Amino acid sequence: MIAVGSLEYAHARIWARHGQRPGEALWRRIETTRDLAAVLELARGSALACWLEGIGPAAGAHGIEQALRRHWRERVGEVATWMPPAWAAAIEWCTVLADLPVLQYLARGGASLPWMAADPRLRVLLDLGDAGDAGDRGKGGPPEVQALRSLLDTARGGRHDLLPLWCAEWHRRLPLGAASQGIDTQLVPLLAQHASAFAAPQAVDGWGLRRQLQSRLVLLLRRTLVEPLTAFVYLALSALECERLRGELVRRAAFPRGGLAP
Repeated sequence: MIAVGSLEYAHARIWARHGQRPGEALWRRIETTRDLAAVLELARGSALACWLEGIGPAAGAHGIEQALRRHWRERVGEVATWMPPAWAAAIEWCTVLADLPVLQYLARGGASLPWMAADPRLRVLLDLGDAGDAGDRGKGGPPEVQALRSLLDTARGGRHDLLPLWCAEWHRRLPLGAASQGIDTQLVPLLAQHASAFAAPQAVDGWGLRRQLQSRLVLLLRRTLVEPLTAFVYLALSALECERLRGELVRRAAFPRGGLAP
C-alpha cells in the first residue's frame, strides 16, 4: 500500500487526475454553447465539475471568480497533502497566485472594491491594503498572512511587479536540493518563456500561447517519473484549465444576451 504524503502516492493521484482531464471535443462544445446554464450542464458532466461547486446560472461574474479562486486554493491544498511534508510550504504558496492581481492592484494604491469583501482571503488583503504603518501591519497573525503582508509592503514600497517577488519567496520555500530535480532547469524556464511571449508588445494569440504551453507541460509530465517536479507541472496544467473555464463562464455571465460570436 502506498502511503499518503509520499512521492509515490502523489504520482499515482496526479496521473489518475490527469487521465480524467476534459478533451478538446468537450471544450469545442462549450465554446459553441451560448447559454451559461447549458455550459454549466455540459461541464458538470465531466472532470470540470470539481471547479463548479457554488456556481449557478445566476452567480454573476464576481461570484464565478470567487468560487474558482476557492477551488484553486483547494486544489493546491490537496496536492500539498499528497506530497511529502518537506514540499508543503512551496506547494501551498501557490494558492497566492490567485490573489496576485488584487495584491498588485492594492500595491499600486487601488481602493478596495465591494466584491473583494465577499472572498474570505481577499478580506485579509483588504486589511493589508489599509493605510497605516507597515511595521505595525507586519506584526502578528498566521505565517501565511505575514508572508502576504511582506509581499504587499515590498511591492508598495518599491513599485515592483509582484510575480518576481512571489517567485523569490517560492524558491525560498523549496527544500534544499530542489533546484537539481528539474524544477529550475525544466519547469521554470518553460514558464518564463511563456510569460515573455505573453508580454510581447506585438499582438499575440493568447489562447494559442496557452495551448502551446499546455502541450509542452503535458510532454514534461510524461517525461517525469516519481519526482517532485510532477506536482508543480500538474498545478500549472490545473491553472490553465481553471483559467480556460473561467474565460468561458465569465464571458457568458458578463454578456448574457448574444455576446458570443455565432
